[in-house]
Amino acid sequence: MGRAGKALKQVLRQYSITQNQLAVTMGIDRSNVSRWVNGSRDPSAEAVAEIKDALTRIQSSASEDFVRWFLYEPPSETEPEETKQPDNPVELKPTN
Repeated sequence: MGRAGKALKQVLRQYSITQNQLAVTMGIDRSNVSRWVNGSRDPSAEAVAEIKDALTRIQSSASEDFVRWFLYEPPSETEPEETKQPDNPVELKPTN
């Protein structure tokens, strides 16, 4: 999945924006948004600009995060804290 798709997926999740809501705002078919989010197709440069504009109309902070994650710092794909495993697990042994 490209950076735009990753950034878009994270923004939609974080701001509770549906793929349908974005598609309607952009005036496109929802299947296009689904392809971007699922990584089967990357949006064109023109589509990235349209995504940004649509997100601005829906919620300006979502648009700002999309641009930041797309251009500068991609969203992390870390596990949720409750399932995250330590990098260097330490085995504790009982002392007698």
